[in-house]
Amino acid sequence: MYVLLISIVLGLFIAMLFVNIYFRVRVFKVYKILVENRVEFGAAHIFNAEKMEREVYSKYPEQKKNISIFVRHMRYSIKMATVLIVLITLFGAILMYYRDL
Repeated sequence: MYVLLISIVLGLFIAMLFVNIYFRVRVFKVYKILVENRVEFGAAHIFNAEKMEREVYSKYPEQKKNISIFVRHMRYSIKMATVLIVLITLFGAILMYYRDL
C-alpha cells in the first residue's frame, strides 16, 4: 500500500510538471503575440470577465481572440495546478498516516 501511494504522489508530481510545461509553451506563444502588439492588462482582468470586456477588449478589439485564448489558458492552468496540488497534499497526508502504522 505504501509503495502504491508513493507511486501515486510521484505520478501526480510528474503530471503537474508536464501540465506546467505544456501550458507554459501554449501561453507563451500567445503572450508573445500580445507583447508584440503592446496589449496590456493585469491579473484582475484575467479573473474578472466584465472588467476584461469593459477595459481591455474595448481598447484592443483586433486582439480580442488572442487575449481570450491567453486568458482561457491561464485560467485552465491555474485550475489544473490547484487540483494537482490538492491531490499531492492529500496523498502526502495519507502517506504520513501510513508511515506511522
